[in-house]
Amino acid sequence: MSTTPPDELGPVDFLIVEFPAGESTFNGEMAEELVALVEAGTIRLIDLLILAKDDDGAVDALELSDLDDLGPLEALEAELAEFLAEDDVEHLAAAMDPGSIAGVIVYENLWAAPFASAARRAGGQLIANGRISPDDILAALEADAVLEAEGA
Repeated sequence: MSTTPPDELGPVDFLIVEFPAGESTFNGEMAEELVALVEAGTIRLIDLLILAKDDDGAVDALELSDLDDLGPLEALEAELAEFLAEDDVEHLAAAMDPGSIAGVIVYENLWAAPFASAARRAGGQLIANGRISPDDILAALEADAVLEAEGA
C-alpha cells in the first residue's frame, strides 16, 4: 500500500464476518476466495484480524502473524499493513456477540481505483458512500415478486 500514491487509491472498505459460538466450520474456502480476489487484482488486502469475544465480553485480537497455520493466507501475510489500532478493535468488537469469533478485513477496491483517480483529477470528492445488505436486496425482490403475483 505504501507504494501507491494517495491520489491513485481506490475506495477502502472493511468487512466483519461473525461466527456465533459453535457455528464456525472453517474449511479453508473463505481463505481461498480471499486470496483469489487479491490475485485477480480485484482488491488489495490492507489488514486482516481475527477477533475472539469471550462470554464476559473480553476481546482477543490476532493478526495473521500470530497464527501458526495460515494455509492459503500465507501468501498475503507479508503484504499486510497492520492498519487497525487498539481503538479500532474495540469499536469493531462492539458489534460482536459474546462467545463469537469474527474475521475483519480492510481492503482497497482496486477495481474502482481508476474511476476514483479520474474523479479526483476532475475536481470531484467522495461525499458519501454506503452499502446495501444482500438480505435487504433479497427481501425487496421477494416483496416485488409478491406484489407482481397479486397483480399490483
